[in-house]
Order: sequence, then C-alpha cells, then structure tokens
Amino acid sequence: MDIPRGIGTFVVWDYVVFAGMLVISAAIGIYYAFAGGGQQTSKDFLMGGRRMTAVPVALSLTASFMSAVTVLGTPSEVYRFGAIFSIFAFTYFFVVVISAEVFLPVFYKLGITSTYEYLELRFNKCVRLCGTVLFIFQTILYTGIVIYAPALALNQVTGFDLWGAVVATGVVCTFYCTLGGLKAVIWTDVFQVGIMVAGFASVIIQAAVIQGGISTILNDAYNGGRLNFWNFNPNPLQRHTFWTIIIGGTFTWSSIYGVNQSQVQRYISCKSRFQAKLSLYINLVGLWAILTCSVFCGLALYSRYRDCDPWTAKKVSAPDQLMPYLVLDILQDYPGLPGLFVACAYSGTLSTVSSSINALAAVTVEDLIKPYFRSLSERSLSWISQGMSVVYGALCIGMAALASLMGALLQAALSIFGMVGGPLMGLFALGILVPFANSIGALVGLMAGFATSLWVGIGAQIYPPLPERTLPLQLDIQGCNSTYNETNLMTTTEMPFTTSVFQIHNVQRTPLMDNWYSLSYLYFSTVGTLVTLLVGILVSLPTGGRKQNLDPRYILTKEDFLSNFDIFKKKKRVLSYKSHPVEDGGTDNPAFNHIELNFSDQSGKSNGTRL
Repeated sequence: MDIPRGIGTFVVWDYVVFAGMLVISAAIGIYYAFAGGGQQTSKDFLMGGRRMTAVPVALSLTASFMSAVTVLGTPSEVYRFGAIFSIFAFTYFFVVVISAEVFLPVFYKLGITSTYEYLELRFNKCVRLCGTVLFIFQTILYTGIVIYAPALALNQVTGFDLWGAVVATGVVCTFYCTLGGLKAVIWTDVFQVGIMVAGFASVIIQAAVIQGGISTILNDAYNGGRLNFWNFNPNPLQRHTFWTIIIGGTFTWSSIYGVNQSQVQRYISCKSRFQAKLSLYINLVGLWAILTCSVFCGLALYSRYRDCDPWTAKKVSAPDQLMPYLVLDILQDYPGLPGLFVACAYSGTLSTVSSSINALAAVTVEDLIKPYFRSLSERSLSWISQGMSVVYGALCIGMAALASLMGALLQAALSIFGMVGGPLMGLFALGILVPFANSIGALVGLMAGFATSLWVGIGAQIYPPLPERTLPLQLDIQGCNSTYNETNLMTTTEMPFTTSVFQIHNVQRTPLMDNWYSLSYLYFSTVGTLVTLLVGILVSLPTGGRKQNLDPRYILTKEDFLSNFDIFKKKKRVLSYKSHPVEDGGTDNPAFNHIELNFSDQSGKSNGTRL
C-alpha cells in the first residue's frame, strides 16, 4: 500500500483523447446526415424511419440512462452510504418488465411518434397539451443539470475549463442531433457506451492492482460497513432501504423507461414489436453491467481513501468530485487514461443530452406544430425538426448556466424526474390500465398528483431531512499526514446531503418537516403516480366514465400479453407456405404497410419479408 502522493494533472494526451471522442461523435452525425439519402421526412429524422434493430437500440437506451450523473454520482453515493445502492439491480428488472409488457404494446400498436399523441387519442387535446408542456419543462431542467454537473466536478479536480466544456458538449450534441436525427443519436450512443465501459474498466483494473487485488477492496469495504445490502427497515422516511429502492425506485425509473419520450421514442423506432421488446430486455443486461461497474468503483474509492477521506480533508469540495480525484490519483502515470475517464463521463452527458434534444424536437413537432399547421409538407416538417433541435440545444446550454445555482446533483436530478415523472406516469397508467377513466378524471388526477409531488419535493429541498434519515457512514481522516484537529472531523462528517441555495437554516423542526418532507426522494414519484391514479379513478366514476365507448387499442388487453408467444406460431406458418402471406412480413409496425417497406429501402432489398 503506497501512501497517496500529490494527484496528477491533465496533460496534452488527455485532451487529445477527449477531443477524439467529440470528433468521432460529430463524424457519426455527418455520416447519417447523408447516408441512405439523408433525412427525407420528419419520420426519418425523429424515428430513424422505424427500421432500427434491437441491439443498437438496447445499447442506446443504456447509454442515455447512464448520464455523467451515474458515472460521477453513483460511486460517491456508494462511498458515502454503502453498497445498498446495488439493490437497484432488482428495480431495473421490474422496470424493464413493466415497460415491455404494459406500456410498449399499447404505444407500439398505435404507431405514434410522440407518446403524448396517446393522451389525445385516449382522453382529449387538453390532456395532451398538459402532458407535453410538463415533459418539455422537465426535460430542459434535467438536461441543464446533466450538462453542468460533470463539467463542474471535472473542472474543480482536473482544471478542465468549465464553460468551455459546457459549451463544447452542448454544441457537439446539437450538431449531430440536428444533422443526423435519431439514427445518429442511436449510433453515437453505441460508440459512447464503448467509451464508458472502457473508462470504468481502466479505473477498476488499476484500483485492483494498486490496492492489491479485488479481495482486498471487498475486505476493506466489509470492515468499513460498506457492504450493507440488507436493510429491510420498512420506514418510508429512510433514504435508501430495500423497500424504498424496490418500490420507490421502480416507480421513479418506470416513469423514465415506460413513458418518457426520450426512451419510448427509441424502442418504438424498432422495425417490429419483437425487436422492440428484445431491445428492452437486452438493455437490462447493460444496466446491470453498468450498475456493477459503478458500485465497484465506489468500493474501490472507499478502499483507497478509508483512512483519509479527501472530502472531509477539504481536498475536494463536493462528493461528486471524488471519482475524478481517484482517477487523477491512480492513473497519473498513464497519460491519456484520465482523459479516457473524462471522455467516459462526457459520453454519459452527450448521450443523455442528445436523446433529450431529439425527444424535445419530436414532441414539439408532433404535439405543438403538426396539429395546428396541417398544410406543412414532410420536407418542411423535417426542416422544422432540425430547427427545433438547434433551439433546444441552445436552451439546454442556457439551463446549464441556471443549474450552476442548484444543489447536490444526483438528488436534484432524480427529484425533478420524480416530481414531474410520477404524475405523468400516473396519467398514462390511468389511460392504459383503467378502462373507465375519462378526460375529466385524467386532468383532475394530473393536477392533484403534480401538486402533491411538488409540495413534498420542494419542501424536501427547503428543509432537508436530518442525517439519521439519510444514514451517511463513517468517513475517516486519521491517516492524512496533515495537522487536522479532532473537532474539525466531527463537524464535516455530519454534513447534510443537500446543499441547496433555497435551504433555510436553524429552523424549529415541525412534525410536518420530520415526516412528510423527510420522505425518501425515491418516493416522490410513487406519491405522484398513486395520487394521480386514485384521484383519476374517483373523479371518473361519477362523471360518466363507465358510459364511454373505448377503442380496445387504447388499453392493455389480454391479447397484448398473449401475442408474446406468436413468435413460435409464425415460424411454423412460414415453413408451410411457398410465398409469404402479406400479413406475415415484418409488418406489425402500423406505420408502414408491406408494399411501402419494399420500395422505401434504397438498396432494392425486400425488407418486408425479413422476420
């Protein structure tokens, strides 16, 4: 065990690696702008022409889920609160099943571009507008945090220029989104997943080498109480327990995977429903791999700094900077590798931001422009989509400037998703699962759910929960070879988690604050969803919800589940026919019929009959 010496700095090679990543991303955008005849229609631009296959889409779903918030936030989360975070592995499984079996079948059979189109089909225009506006607001806010967060953390540790990085990320992203549309977004994501895995791997391998093997790291973690997997405390006020993560986490992430435009848009762009479901299930493996990597990085962080915590010793000013600090500490002898890690964090940012920009463009064109300007041609809609990409790119960079005023990252990002995503998911669940829900119930439910989750969310930002609710684990600085007195140690270890501008200090705690506002941040989404569902059901019943005639396509039916097994039947049918029957040819995507598919592929291959 060598004593950590002074940490390294960024050298030319690191900048080269980082710039290389940006250049390749931009190049992919240019390629898809011209490949295959470019972006002829808005459907090409926003949906990749609905010809994507499962694997790239799965990798892309994984990439955009894993922003720099994951790369920098999760390891420091594990370092401070222990490996209970890995219970999310179960959560992801439930989330993927819910998305693939409840939401996907309905969205896919309707052949929609924007998930909010569904709200109009099922309820009415007003509900659709509410959903759209909420989504746009949520995504721009979140994207701002995603751009700004890594830039700040990396800037303070590596001296990487802050606003240079923010603007570069924003511009490159906007560039390839505008030129290449969804295809470019998906393929750059595939490339970026590679970079992320490489960045993580370099840290894990080198940490294992320096600390003397993986067993040492696990032993240190065990002795430091970091392997706290099983905390079955049912108290919903505890920040992370088995139940908060399984129940709260499932609601929070389902609102992202099941109904969030940026994710739905991708799996709907697959060429058949089977491919779409497959992409979700493959993506589950990706999520698990990334979770394992980031939890392991957190344990490596603890093993390295168990006697001298850089955060308490004031070497870094926020927990999000621990990961870059570790990288410069252990990889300083390998020029280019710290750059690879920075590229890894920024790949996370790029993939999330690009999917947000593409989704925002899709929603704006489909929900705010198409319904009101019906005369526009496909060509001009394609141009408008590209214009919207530029506008939203600029807006997100602007939001990043605002985000510089907000508090701790991971929590802020997730609570925004919880506050807005929860009620929206409740709204979709109401439409898909409750046949007698009507538009009045939907609107009142959405308002109620939104009000409740804003109340608890904003309350929790202003009066953060007490340390005994969040259970930070012990951090030591005894091993630091510097003169710190003991009193200093105590005051800094007890630091509350949210350091927000809006915080009010030294206030008399009321029961409201200690119970309602101390709710685990993962439950914000759950509260929003359940309130929306309940109120929606209660309002729909007396307002004539049972009398309406519903098209069965708008709700989840038994057939939707049973059709999972059609894949076995199809194989036999194909064998017995000499020529394929028309309904058989990969055409369960309603956006296309058989003939159109055969001719729209420039290469003259008949795409329609490939299953």
